[in-house]
Amino acid sequence: MQSNDIHNEIVDKTRRKAILATAIGTAALATSSMAAPRKHASGAPVSATPQPVFFRTQKVGDVEVFYREAGPADAPVILLLHGFPTSSHMFRDLIPQLSQNYRVIAPDLPGFGQTKAPPRGTFNYSFDELARVIGQFVDAIGLQRYALYIFDYGAPTGLRLALAHPERVTAIISQNGNAYLDGFSENWGSWQTYWREPTAAHREACRDALSPQVIRDLQYLHGAPAGRVSPDGYTLDIGYMARPGADDIQLDLILDYRSNVARYPEFQAYFRSHRPPLLAVWGKNDPFFIPPGAEAYRRDIPDAEIHLLDAGHFALETHSVEIAGYMRDFLGRKLKG
Repeated sequence: MQSNDIHNEIVDKTRRKAILATAIGTAALATSSMAAPRKHASGAPVSATPQPVFFRTQKVGDVEVFYREAGPADAPVILLLHGFPTSSHMFRDLIPQLSQNYRVIAPDLPGFGQTKAPPRGTFNYSFDELARVIGQFVDAIGLQRYALYIFDYGAPTGLRLALAHPERVTAIISQNGNAYLDGFSENWGSWQTYWREPTAAHREACRDALSPQVIRDLQYLHGAPAGRVSPDGYTLDIGYMARPGADDIQLDLILDYRSNVARYPEFQAYFRSHRPPLLAVWGKNDPFFIPPGAEAYRRDIPDAEIHLLDAGHFALETHSVEIAGYMRDFLGRKLKG
């Protein structure tokens, strides 16, 4: 036998052994998986397929909170809080991707979506009130501990919950959920003027933010990859905004947004004191909340994990798979034990 033939035979035998070892290892892993189903670190089983989504309501005083829920009842909880001008519908693609491992709950805030609240004048549409209702909702459905997903208006709402009960918050995922002055773009001029001088004229100047064109073109399409944004989300939001009285409720909340900015130092003190595990997944092309708002979290939580996506304000419309992946990796590591 020639030396080259001997060499080739040795190489072939080595490759066959490697392939056989890999096959045996894979079979052993498969057999092990069949014998002992995988479990989450909490002990809850991990399903092989997405779980069904349920659409429920929960009475909280004079508010009937609509919410979406999926996942095992005994799995770790993620509380998803939406923003302006949308509803829990924004999580329609994310929920199935998390429901295998987690109990996922997404309520509609008062004044949004399918939640039924008293009319303006008999109900105070402020961020303190939104947080009060969601806090009572959390109690009513028996949540003791949960990770917070905060987006836009959901950020000041959820962070008020964290201030009230820091022991309940297992982690925070901020998706364009601002808590720093660094995060404001230059597109807040009319709102900031209204905060400083709440006149009728300045209120009227903010009405443009509620228009169908701004909701579609600036909120949803700006900065998003071309052809990737479904019309479902912005069409639904435009429909919700057209309901009688919705515009004045939103203008009240626009004025009260200044209360969130006033509480930023409290939110930041909470970050420093409690150091919740924090993941920021941020649409870097957001016309309202810019990337420095994501980076600022590291000032108070040095080990915060930050990922900037080539997306706009509604990053889930185009990047739900990526965001779900970051979340599963992050929560899988941080919620162990």
